[in-house]
Amino acid sequence: MTDYAKMTFAEGKMLAEVDDGVGLITFNQPAKRNAMSVAMWTGMSEILDLFEADASVRVVILTGAGPKAFVSGADISQFESQRSNADAQVEYDRLTSAGRDRLAGFPKPVIARIRGFCLGGGLGIAMQADIRIAAVDSEFGIPAARLGIGYGLGMTQKLVDLVGPAHAKMMLFTGKRIDATEAARIGLINQVTTDEDLSDVVVEIARQIADNAPLSILAGKQIVAETLKGTPDRALADSLVATCFDSADYREGRQAFMEKRAPKFVGR
Repeated sequence: MTDYAKMTFAEGKMLAEVDDGVGLITFNQPAKRNAMSVAMWTGMSEILDLFEADASVRVVILTGAGPKAFVSGADISQFESQRSNADAQVEYDRLTSAGRDRLAGFPKPVIARIRGFCLGGGLGIAMQADIRIAAVDSEFGIPAARLGIGYGLGMTQKLVDLVGPAHAKMMLFTGKRIDATEAARIGLINQVTTDEDLSDVVVEIARQIADNAPLSILAGKQIVAETLKGTPDRALADSLVATCFDSADYREGRQAFMEKRAPKFVGR
């Protein structure tokens, strides 16, 4: 990635870069296997605000610093001071909700590039991504039952949406870690690759997305989300489709096809 000023957030524990339409967010606490602190959640929210406002950013990649972890979970060193009981957990949820909500509602495509541990809250982050690509030596798990804590409706629903209730219960009840091959088999991730090829595979997918029509991608992302709701908003889906057909990018797509050239989409 080239300079976007290579911005730092959360006292350097969150990093942001942009290169040719691709935004990169790095969880940068390798000494703790990129465990998420409260400040890191705030930093991620701030980065996503910038990336949404920047029209040049077409797709975002999430990754962990170092070879050992994507995100190994919440920073357990903060549990005693910030998550010691149910009341403290409510306050912790309030402090981290901005980052969680920002990621869940982010309108542009998000890819999780996973190497090493992807556990607990780290898996929650990865599940909020639209696409998950993992190195073959990655490990996935939800250790809630081993810590005596419960996961809320949001993360549990996302898990069930991806893997179904049977696999979700197995992961939640046992706390067992699974490897990348098993994660792909049950639908938790999209693709497994070698450690050496991981970055190239993810960048290739990101480039393909960045070259496509932003309004079409926005429509696809939002309409897929609607299909997962009990009562999808058909009017919203119809409006998103109509916006695509009325766009300059649709005219450009047709023209480029007729002229046998690559289209140049601008997002309007």
